[in-house]
Amino acid sequence: MYLLKCANNSLYCGITNDLSRRLRQHNGEIKGGAKYTRANTPCELVYQETAVDRSSASKREYEIKQLDKSTKLSLIGSA
Repeated sequence: MYLLKCANNSLYCGITNDLSRRLRQHNGEIKGGAKYTRANTPCELVYQETAVDRSSASKREYEIKQLDKSTKLSLIGSA
């Protein structure tokens, strides 16, 4: 699970098993990535967590997406 800070100061949450490749996709360096992040590049990795499997990563992603922005920023600051 990871959080990106986009050029417009928004936060984007996602999951991947290859973070460096995914970040390059989000920044438009290689094909793929979310339409939202490609439109708001550059994106910077500001937080990451590891999970034991994809299911637990998806659950954690959902939890993070439910938080308001100030709580997400606190989470980033505590890392």
